[in-house]
Amino acid sequence: MALKVGISGYGLSGRYFHAPLLRGAGFNVSAIVTSNTERTHYAHQDFPNAKIFSSIEAMLSEELDLVVIASANSAHVEQGIEVIKAGIPVVVDKPMGRNYTETKNLIEFANTRGVPITTYFNRRWDSDALTIARLIKEETLGDLFRLDSRFERFRPVMTTAGWRDSVNPDAGGGLLLDLQPHLISTAIGWFGAGTVKSATIKSIRGGVVDDCVLHIAHDNGVDSFLSASAIAGAPGPRIRLLGSKGALVINELDPQEALLRAGKFPEGGSWQEDTSSRAFIHTGNQVEEIVSEQGNYASFYTAVGVAIRENSRMPVSTTDALHVAQLIDDARTLCADA
Repeated sequence: MALKVGISGYGLSGRYFHAPLLRGAGFNVSAIVTSNTERTHYAHQDFPNAKIFSSIEAMLSEELDLVVIASANSAHVEQGIEVIKAGIPVVVDKPMGRNYTETKNLIEFANTRGVPITTYFNRRWDSDALTIARLIKEETLGDLFRLDSRFERFRPVMTTAGWRDSVNPDAGGGLLLDLQPHLISTAIGWFGAGTVKSATIKSIRGGVVDDCVLHIAHDNGVDSFLSASAIAGAPGPRIRLLGSKGALVINELDPQEALLRAGKFPEGGSWQEDTSSRAFIHTGNQVEEIVSEQGNYASFYTAVGVAIRENSRMPVSTTDALHVAQLIDDARTLCADA
């Protein structure tokens, strides 16, 4: 029997980054929380059999096997606590908390109650992330020493349509909490724990943080330079990974996000479409295209389902969630002291 899941929040994240992946991974989306009239219409349209609630407290009266919190960052901890009180396993969209203290308190509360909790670092299932994991295992690039990882765009006119670009950092807005968690989580997934050596956190357009670069020195000797920008007129390659035997270059993201926004989903837990990124190994003047892995965000929820059924580990550890939060706080401190 399919596991029953409730989704809190049905905006961009809930509708396009969670609901279709849950469906693809075999969950029954049976309850959705939204108080927005337009989003209520979409929820009914997408899941005619799901019950729509205006509050998470009301939704928790349902018998659910999982709750996904896909609401604004400012609501993650409050809603997470309510779900944990109800004894239901919970996936919290990134970032789990707006800072280390919030993240730590939520995880400790879940541990005290014995309730499984994890966070949605879906970019670990991008084509580029899976390809790098394979190359590391195969030692294709030799001794690795530097990573450049970017989410860069050029949006010179700031929009205020969504909360990410319209609320201050204390309320959870800006790229430091939107895109940097993805960059940090993949970097520590590949190279392990590290420390922030330098950081720049800027508001170029005069609103929320829209340009931030972190330098993380991993304990294994790799340096990661992580750039998130909404105002990069010449975006760099998505990935450049340097090793003693050559460099990996991946210029663009895989097409999963575009597929999800187009209303498609990985039926049966796997995409029918090609979801790879073109990947190249450079050795000086020589460039060779290599076979890259197929990206699949549904793997996250497939693993969540296994963890619930078998009472086993969730796919993203709370240790990693805490470390990401700590590195973001450390970057803030460095910039405040500069």
